[in-house]
Amino acid sequence: MNTSKTHVLSQLSQFTGTEYYYPLWPKVLLTDGTKYLAETVGCYWLMDAIASHVMHLPNNEGFTSCSLTCANASGNLVITDGNGNTLAKQRIPYTDFPFGEMSLYACRNEDKWVILLPSEY
Repeated sequence: MNTSKTHVLSQLSQFTGTEYYYPLWPKVLLTDGTKYLAETVGCYWLMDAIASHVMHLPNNEGFTSCSLTCANASGNLVITDGNGNTLAKQRIPYTDFPFGEMSLYACRNEDKWVILLPSEY
């Protein structure tokens, strides 16, 4: 990562809403903020992991809260319905993700999922 953690976190807080949607998968989109995060810290793998889980959720699930916690170069991804009900979990055996934790949302928009920062919701 070429920029400091503090700078990245400061930049992330600037994203409120999005101007563009960027295709990650055919039915999964990134917002300006999540694209910035993925490019800046090299975590497209996180976006792929979230996408791989939300694509298999039932149609009645339209919102998810996605939390990554990292320690000792490994991590845990937990996806919930936002009300504490776990929908998916994934152990990440190795990561150089620069933050101890990160929360993102994934929302269904018709037939596509959008991964976004909480500030963009």
